[in-house]
Amino acid sequence: MQSALPACDPGDPLRIEIVRPKALSGVTVARCRSDARRHRSVKDRFASVSFTAGQSEWRARGRAYTARPGALALMLPGEVHREESRDGPARFQAVLFDDALVDEARLSLGGRPFAPPPSLFLERGEPEGAPLRTLHALVREGDADPLALQTALAESLRSVVALTSPGHAGRARPYAWGAPLRRAFELIRERFVTALSLDEIALHVGLDKFQLIRAFRDQLGVTPYAYVTQLRIGRAQALLTRGVPPSEIAARVGLYDQSQLNRHFKRIVGVTPGQFARAVA
Repeated sequence: MQSALPACDPGDPLRIEIVRPKALSGVTVARCRSDARRHRSVKDRFASVSFTAGQSEWRARGRAYTARPGALALMLPGEVHREESRDGPARFQAVLFDDALVDEARLSLGGRPFAPPPSLFLERGEPEGAPLRTLHALVREGDADPLALQTALAESLRSVVALTSPGHAGRARPYAWGAPLRRAFELIRERFVTALSLDEIALHVGLDKFQLIRAFRDQLGVTPYAYVTQLRIGRAQALLTRGVPPSEIAARVGLYDQSQLNRHFKRIVGVTPGQFARAVA
């Protein structure tokens, strides 16, 4: 699946740049800057985010994190990330990895199972983030040697696998999501472009709908419906960056019509689908 790109949520003009380095098949780079409203997004690919300006407080998985210049965030598929406050303008770069790249690296490194880490953020200087920092620096250059880029990508994928595998030395505690909520995420990510009822999700995971809503609020801070909507708008962003006309997007992401797409897109991203398409063209 494609990833929700970082949403510049601007009251000022949208400033976002999408790059797909020729030497890095399966990698998308998104550069975002905004001086106005805060950011919110859902990823459905692994993403490494490098913060270059501003200090922000973020919330994900029910926990708060501080992002300072020089910090890195490892964002996982299916997670909701909300910027709750900011001091100064926001500037960051996201490197997004197609699922096939991470799966190939995980298999090559012994098939280590996926186990999300307890912390999303790596402060400046933490050695575990060194390969990802190198990759971010090289893709910023724009004219880096292809072999250097490919080496940095391989080292970064090794780091992503290590950080998301059981027994990692930096893991302070088990991941908090229980099995029912994991099953809910899996079902929703498979079916979010189709009709999906609250009762159907609850039955699938063995919870009643009230328990399900509480679990989502506790872990993500949103309802199941809001989570589905975030995924749909994330898919819409990815389609728009690939040149799909805005008029075709609603039907492809599970929304009823263009007006519903425009309403949700403007609320979540801060601009209309047409404005977003022009900004990333």
